[in-house]
Amino acid sequence: MIPINENFNIKSEAYSLSFARSSGPGGQNVNKVNSKALLSWDMRLSPELPGGVKRRFIEAFGNRISQDGIFLVQSESFRDQPQNVKACKDKLVTMINSVWQPPKPRKKTKPTKASKERRLDAKKQRSHTKQNRKKVSF
Repeated sequence: MIPINENFNIKSEAYSLSFARSSGPGGQNVNKVNSKALLSWDMRLSPELPGGVKRRFIEAFGNRISQDGIFLVQSESFRDQPQNVKACKDKLVTMINSVWQPPKPRKKTKPTKASKERRLDAKKQRSHTKQNRKKVSF
């Protein structure tokens, strides 16, 4: 079980772990040890995930979700399997927590009168500077 927050946990049946050989340099060890961890989470097996959170999660991380609704996270930053498994779980927890709270609605604001005047004054000054760069004709 992966604890996300006090309201939600991902059950062990909903995710699976697999391992592969890490890419990149590493000497002889990289060719014989499966240290890269791949965590596959089947979102359909987690119906207790609130609908709004699921929608925001798909919106934010939809490129990592397969056609079957399986979300994939991988980690190969460490040289041993247990640390990579923990890193995968931490990544998943971070991603879900990032979309747990709905974003605040944006309040429309209008520029103040003083800011409009400052903008127009700056435009006039810039125009005046450019006018002074012209060639002088006698």
